[in-house]
Amino acid sequence: MPALPVWGYSGDYGPQAWAQMELAFALCGSGAAQSPIDLTGGTSADLADLRVNYMPAQLALANDGYTVRADYPAGSSLQVDGVDYALLNFEMHHPSEHSVNGVPFAMELQLIHQSAAGSIAVLSVFATAGAPNPAYQLLWDKLPAQAGAAEPVPAAFNAASLLPADRRTARYNGSFTAPPCTEGVRWLLFVQPVELSAAQIEAFAAIFPNNSRPLQPAAGRVLQLDSKSR
Repeated sequence: MPALPVWGYSGDYGPQAWAQMELAFALCGSGAAQSPIDLTGGTSADLADLRVNYMPAQLALANDGYTVRADYPAGSSLQVDGVDYALLNFEMHHPSEHSVNGVPFAMELQLIHQSAAGSIAVLSVFATAGAPNPAYQLLWDKLPAQAGAAEPVPAAFNAASLLPADRRTARYNGSFTAPPCTEGVRWLLFVQPVELSAAQIEAFAAIFPNNSRPLQPAAGRVLQLDSKSR
């Protein structure tokens, strides 16, 4: 029997209780720059290009009881504003954690990166219901349903295939969306969602009906919106 989680997304373990569970989780309740937020308003700006340099890799999808995650081997990176961030892993949330003008998306994929100095950048992809997505299906074929399970993806997989064609982003500074809710995270969220079929969305929802943190106050933070096409 898997051990009960230290925290969760509902009931006594839910987000409203995170800050009281452990001293290390205090920022989940007291932080001034928490994520996710509603992406509304914002300032149009000529933002620096994202340089995505992801390489094909042998991956395994792991169900850690909170999400489905894949750790990425060294060698893939994201560059923004002259800083290189190594791709560490990606994870999936249903429904989306962030929303746009108060409306959530069906899902959100988050790719977590870290610079040599230790700073974190998260590249986020929204998913909406539409046509089946062949790139995502390569992962969906191996979604582990049970907590603690892991499934290898049979062929080398490039995370670049998970990104939308339009590389414009909304950007703000926030936190991790799960305990310990560490702040100082740079969020870069693609404006264009990818499409997943209803069946693909339902397949993930059958494993995680809700693994998303509720929206947090924007608290006057600057939201930048990319003004030029990519």
